[in-house]
Amino acid sequence: MSTVDNNNDAVLQVFSSLRASLVRLVATIVPPREIEDIMQETYIRVCQVESPSQIRCQRSFMLKVARNLAFDYVKKAETRLVSNVDNSELQLLQDTLDFSDTDETYTQVVADREFSRFCEAVKRLPEQCRKVFVLKKVYGYTQKEIAEHLDLSESTIEKHIAYGIKQCSQYMFSFEDER
Repeated sequence: MSTVDNNNDAVLQVFSSLRASLVRLVATIVPPREIEDIMQETYIRVCQVESPSQIRCQRSFMLKVARNLAFDYVKKAETRLVSNVDNSELQLLQDTLDFSDTDETYTQVVADREFSRFCEAVKRLPEQCRKVFVLKKVYGYTQKEIAEHLDLSESTIEKHIAYGIKQCSQYMFSFEDER
């Protein structure tokens, strides 16, 4: 048996023993339908490591890979949300209206409706999470600045931001059928 096979067997063994912990971790960050994809990607990424012997603690490494992949998903989802809102509403406008004077009015109404929904989503966040989310997304503070301002750890700030993005995205996506 080759060294690669031995390494993959060891990775599979550690991955299997950590699977429940990995799922719990990822589930706190992403929607349920994305968990399995992130689990598979975690396994693939860990298997692709060029020098597995340099990883001191496989457990911590796998948890970190899964966590980072989940946060990457949230960031991409946030970007898609903004893009989808803009593009789909503008496409609807182009498909249904031919009058240039109503385009601006319609666009403003759509923007106001989306902004109202976003505000409602933010209002639904727990108080501490809402403070962190608004400082980050509205005022553009860094995580370090927020941590210092609210006397919280940067890790806690990161978790609040991820949770806020997840909750707001889910709330906004719940209106997707209305478009």
